[in-house]
Amino acid sequence: MFDKLFGWGKKKEETKPDPLISFGRYSDNNKTTAKVNRWTDADNLFKEKKYNECFDAFFDYVRDDAAANVVYERNGHEGRFQFYQGSRIVRGQFNGEELRAEATLAQMPQPSVPVMRRLLEMNFNLYYSRYALDNERLCMRFDSDLQTASPSKLYYGLKELATKADKQDDLLVQDFSALKGYDDEHVDNIPQQEKEVKYEYLQKWIQQTLDLIATVDADKFSGGIAYLLLTLIYRIDYLITPEGTLLNELEKIGGIYFKKDERPVTEKNRDMMEGFKKIMTMPKDEIFNNLFRSKYTFAIVAPQAYKTIADNIHGANQNMVWYRDNNYPVFAVQICEYGISYCQYSYSMPKVITEMFHVLMMVNYHNYFTDLGFGTSYYDAAQGIIKGEAIAERIKNIQNNWKEKYPLLDFKTQNLRFDSLVNFNHTFTNELEFLNLDPK
Repeated sequence: MFDKLFGWGKKKEETKPDPLISFGRYSDNNKTTAKVNRWTDADNLFKEKKYNECFDAFFDYVRDDAAANVVYERNGHEGRFQFYQGSRIVRGQFNGEELRAEATLAQMPQPSVPVMRRLLEMNFNLYYSRYALDNERLCMRFDSDLQTASPSKLYYGLKELATKADKQDDLLVQDFSALKGYDDEHVDNIPQQEKEVKYEYLQKWIQQTLDLIATVDADKFSGGIAYLLLTLIYRIDYLITPEGTLLNELEKIGGIYFKKDERPVTEKNRDMMEGFKKIMTMPKDEIFNNLFRSKYTFAIVAPQAYKTIADNIHGANQNMVWYRDNNYPVFAVQICEYGISYCQYSYSMPKVITEMFHVLMMVNYHNYFTDLGFGTSYYDAAQGIIKGEAIAERIKNIQNNWKEKYPLLDFKTQNLRFDSLVNFNHTFTNELEFLNLDPK
């Protein structure tokens, strides 16, 4: 009975290799102990006024070796660097006096007053960088003299430049016909079949959510409906990984709920649903244009203390109880997912937590992963059972891989329940809540 229920005692099935598909927002909160030490090196070298060696250590720190996202060369007092941030490339150089960096946004063959007005307004929100026009090339720039180019200034200055440029390039080209796309040859197009699957599930998940909402009272279930809609945003963001205008539309939907105003939740829910309906009517080709793969160097959100993550998980699980006990299992499942998926969307998460979160998503959306071509599965669709042994093994491997950085990490897989999706999500996220990520 236990073998059948939990999937224990079975021989391991041979599976085909999983496709190389990335999920979720890039997080630079994934540095190894050696990489973290390079930041300390950079800080100490700057204090000793060894600026060239400081740059060596700094760019080694920001380089993600697995992603090969940074190119850095130095010859004496002069050097150059290049790094990727989504659809943009940031290029820069330094000499014995200053460091300069820039990213090209678009091409503007003819001067445009509306474009320049938009850029002037956005300039007021920048702290380190600025918009610039170089002949027909619209770009963003950052520079600093060496005496003030501390690792912190470099990090936040280059991050502002890179993340703003990556976000604004698509929006500017979309909003102004005077602009043309530029310098995006490095972006990797994804296979047509993958786009088809992502488009299918984008439509399906939105429609399923709207259909479920239609079965309950909009006033009495306003809180639960808000959970469903917000969780849908975070699910699409993580699993489909949209870029450009599609990502911007999702961010606007989330902004409706979290905007600090006096409007009742029912009105916000209504507007969020309209936002999703708008996405459903977007032309298929436009959706496809916002599905691509690229390299990143900086996260667009900031890391948080793990207690903040734990508190979000705890709050969602507390709010789930009523829906579970009153026989609204789909609401309960989604609310459990909300606590950790909100963090995955809103914060730069430790990679070890993202890897565990990914297991949760593979269980909940196993059909999606199967259709994408994944051989790894944690759910037996034929028998309707969650594969407890495979999940426990995967969690054990994750912990072992991160043991050096998080020696106190202890995900107790024996506390997991596999008899229903509600109980699995609850016990899984509950274990995430109590993890100890204190460093060595």
